[in-house]
Amino acid sequence: MRYLQLFLLCFAIGLPVYGDVNDDQITLVIVTGIAGADEYSEVFLARSEKWRVAGMEANADVFFIGGDEETEDGVTDRERLRAVLEEQVNREDGQLWLVLNGHGTFNGERGKFNLKGPDISGEDLANWLEPCRRPMALISGFSASAPFINRLSGKNRVILSATKSGYEVNYSRFGGYVSDAIGSLEADFDKDGQVSLLEAFLKGARDTEEFYSLEGRLASEHALIDDTGDARGTGADWYRGVRVIKKSKKQSQADGRRAHQFHLIRSEFERKMPKALREKRDALELQVLELRDQKESFDDESVYYERLEKLFIELADLYAAVELQFE
Repeated sequence: MRYLQLFLLCFAIGLPVYGDVNDDQITLVIVTGIAGADEYSEVFLARSEKWRVAGMEANADVFFIGGDEETEDGVTDRERLRAVLEEQVNREDGQLWLVLNGHGTFNGERGKFNLKGPDISGEDLANWLEPCRRPMALISGFSASAPFINRLSGKNRVILSATKSGYEVNYSRFGGYVSDAIGSLEADFDKDGQVSLLEAFLKGARDTEEFYSLEGRLASEHALIDDTGDARGTGADWYRGVRVIKKSKKQSQADGRRAHQFHLIRSEFERKMPKALREKRDALELQVLELRDQKESFDDESVYYERLEKLFIELADLYAAVELQFE
């Protein structure tokens, strides 16, 4: 009887009854850049290790590249990264997460991430990732990383930058705080049992700001998040909790909404939700937020509430379908 109820409910909202929970397997590529000094070597490797542990907990496909260890057969870290990405961009399923831990440089025109051997630029990554149609996250928690937003911003992409410009070239702490946040429920601001990429960004940015404040130092890094594809980025001061509290005349939509739907370590409930249900849920949630943005444009407020109610009913039906499946 419960199976019949589930079948009818899912049929009504256009979703399959069951899905393979691994049909949207996350790929996590972790790159550790050259340290330049022993003190940084340990720091960057520790950050990458935290991401590796989080990736293993998430049951992701994890690739670990870089550090100061010798490469095999003369293959550079740049070549290794390019080979991994060329393989991964051709996949159609699951999210692709790319984490860059280390130092960056900027020459006034081009930003680079420093590797052992040849470095990689934002242009390099943009070319390698151009064929990618998978949902993608880039965590560029290094100095002078803002140009990577300019080069890689796009549809269905979430990009974190430790800086707001390429001229913020000092050692960045933001990447370390994000690596702490991604595996800790201390960053779970909306208390849904999982940490979204938006929440990790906000926790990392606020911890960075607190560090400079407590040390009485002028902040030399200002993190940005971009997920609308406009390459502008948004700072953490635009948010209260996970909600945007400011408006910009230059942006039709605030950053952060899609980022809040990216989770590396998913909650138990989220892990059991089939891909089709999750994608449908995400789409409905974005429609609700977009409709709220348009509220003031409705001459008849009742029309606004009718449309909002319809979306909420669809969401309620979807969650009812999930709950029936797990009873």
